[in-house]
Amino acid sequence: MQNIIEENNLPLKNIRIIAVTKNQNINVIKEAISIGIKEFGENYIQESIIKIQKLKNYKNITWHFIGKIQSKKTKLIAQNFHWCQTIDRKKIAILLNKHRPKNLPRLNVLIQINSSQEKNKNGVCIKDYKQLAEEIYLMPHLNLRGIMAMPSINNDPIINKVEYKKIKIAFQELKKQYISVDTLSLGTSFDIKQSLLSTSNMIRIGRCIFNKEKSF
Repeated sequence: MQNIIEENNLPLKNIRIIAVTKNQNINVIKEAISIGIKEFGENYIQESIIKIQKLKNYKNITWHFIGKIQSKKTKLIAQNFHWCQTIDRKKIAILLNKHRPKNLPRLNVLIQINSSQEKNKNGVCIKDYKQLAEEIYLMPHLNLRGIMAMPSINNDPIINKVEYKKIKIAFQELKKQYISVDTLSLGTSFDIKQSLLSTSNMIRIGRCIFNKEKSF
């Protein structure tokens, strides 16, 4: 990733790495913390709550929920996470806002966009994200920060380019409209370069940080 940043003159200091720790044990996460990783993404709520509780003495780490959101799990997300990246409907936003404890800062949230319109993928249709953004922005316990997307893995470079461009434009339009918007969470271990070139400033990486043979 360092090479991609240097070759394309990208601002390293503005790019946040979220270590995806689903299925990773506590000792692995502690090792990651020891080498300076401070932000972690979790997909499964029950697994993540155990980790958050066991690591509650680490005050300088940030937890992101990056999985599919069920209505019945919104209370746990609102009470335990700093960020929720996968809001794709008003109902979920309302519940997160309702359950966010008043003694905590507003929950940072991203709207998940389904840019490829795949039926088996979560996310709001790209033509409808503005309406959802307007509704979230008015909720007192949520802090609208931007967009999250998981583009399709496609071997056609033309289709890929069009999809990433749509996401980039959606983020730029949202950023112009809302002063709180500053985050595009786009990119995983499989598409780091294309995401960074599309102005993503938050990358969700699991495989490139953790693997079965060796961690980090």
